This record gives sequence, structure tokens and C-alpha cells, in this order.
Amino acid sequence: MAEKTPLSHYLSPKGAAVMRAELRELAQKERPRIVEIVSWAASNGDRSENADYQYGKRRLREIDRRMRFLGKRLENAVIVDPAAQTTRDRVFFGATVTYVDEDDVEHTVTILGVDESDLARGEVSLVSPVARALMRTRVGDVTMLQTPRGPVEIEILKIVYPVAVAAD
Repeated sequence: MAEKTPLSHYLSPKGAAVMRAELRELAQKERPRIVEIVSWAASNGDRSENADYQYGKRRLREIDRRMRFLGKRLENAVIVDPAAQTTRDRVFFGATVTYVDEDDVEHTVTILGVDESDLARGEVSLVSPVARALMRTRVGDVTMLQTPRGPVEIEILKIVYPVAVAAD
């Protein structure tokens, strides 16, 4: 039986590109810059009281930890292009969904990967309660959203996917 891919591994092409760019920036610019500072600080003698050396070593550990995290995430990522979605009348990964709650307040969210979502930009994680309530629904469907105050009934008003860009 085939193993199911964890939802936390899903990533849009844009999200993957942002992660690759951060990894490249850390590896090619930030880490070499800090290594240079640490080398300079080490050459100044007494490392136990050398703030540049102490800070630099700590910063190198942070950079290495972040690089390992990004590398592992990208290695395990399942990159899904929302523009390639063929079933556009239902909510899946990458959909931008407008729904209304019981108080007639409209909300618009885009469902993205765990590592790329940002609520301030209206992006919710694929594993969030909102995304789980919206998944596989159609325009006109009414579903229950589990909130800390209890279940809230929501109605799906609109589903939009990015338009596929034709390759030249």
C-alpha cells in the first residue's frame, strides 16, 4: 500500500522558489560573511571574552540549523502548481476562496503550504482548521468551521485558481 504524503510537505512553486532563494542567500553570502568575522575575531586572541567570536559562532549555528531545515523541507517537498488544477469548481491546494460566516462577514483566503502561508496576506496553511473546513467544497456549499468558540457555519461564495502561464 502506497504511503500517503504528509500535508506539511505540500509547497507551491512560488513557495519553493522563496525557500531556495533563502537557502542560496545563506550559503553563498551570509555564512561566508560570518565565517570571515569569526576567523578575524579568533585571530585577536582570547576567545572567551571576544564578543565578535562568541556572537559569530552562535550565528553560524543558527545559519547551519536554518540551512539544514530548508534543505530537508525542499528535499521532501511535494511541489503542486495551483495553476495546473483541472478541477476548478472545488477547493484544493492553492485555491483562493471567498466565504461568508454566520455574521455575514466575508473572508477571502488562499490555501498554501505550512512553510509559506502568512495570515497577514490572507494565506492559510493547508493543515489549518479553515483550510480543512474548505477542502473539497464547491460554491454554494455550507460547511462547519471549528473555531475556539465552537463550530461556525460558513458558505462558500467563490473559488479562484491562478491562471496557467503558457510557456514560450
